[in-house]
Amino acid sequence: MTTTGRRAVLAAGASAAAAALAGCASDGGPRRPSAAERAAAREAERVARAETALRGRATAASRTLLERYDAALAAHPGLRPRLAPLRASAAAHAEALGEGGPAPAPAPAASASATVSGTPAAVPATTPAAPPVPADPAAALRELAAAARAAADAQTAELDAAPPEYARLLASVAAAGAGHAYLLTEGARR
Repeated sequence: MTTTGRRAVLAAGASAAAAALAGCASDGGPRRPSAAERAAAREAERVARAETALRGRATAASRTLLERYDAALAAHPGLRPRLAPLRASAAAHAEALGEGGPAPAPAPAASASATVSGTPAAVPATTPAAPPVPADPAAALRELAAAARAAADAQTAELDAAPPEYARLLASVAAAGAGHAYLLTEGARR
């Protein structure tokens, strides 16, 4: 899924119109872009950089949560029936949030945590190592719920700056993260 902000489309359209008009120069030589064309190009570039940064932050929050699921599963294999569906959901969210954006840099070395399939988890190089998982499974679930809430809060905080299509995706992923937090804590008591 590729999202494009209205400002980026307008700026690209203005640049394309200016380029089309460039062929109408009467002197036959190459035409220099006008100040307005240069400003439109700079604005389009700024919007693209801002959207790339936003995608990176949102994806990093999801990938950090995914890493936490992997660490909890590695420390507490008995929680696999409960955590595997939530982990799969978190993996799908991380992938969806990263579509159309830059691919994250691989971790410097293969981490001790692995995905359910056994392949190393893909996390950005700037993601700090997951904190140690508590030895008590209940405490591990509480910490995982806190991580899910933190990821949902981070994604919710990005909604105002996101283009409409990406904002809808962020809102859905944030709501799912809140659901994960509930299922990891309150939902287990029922």
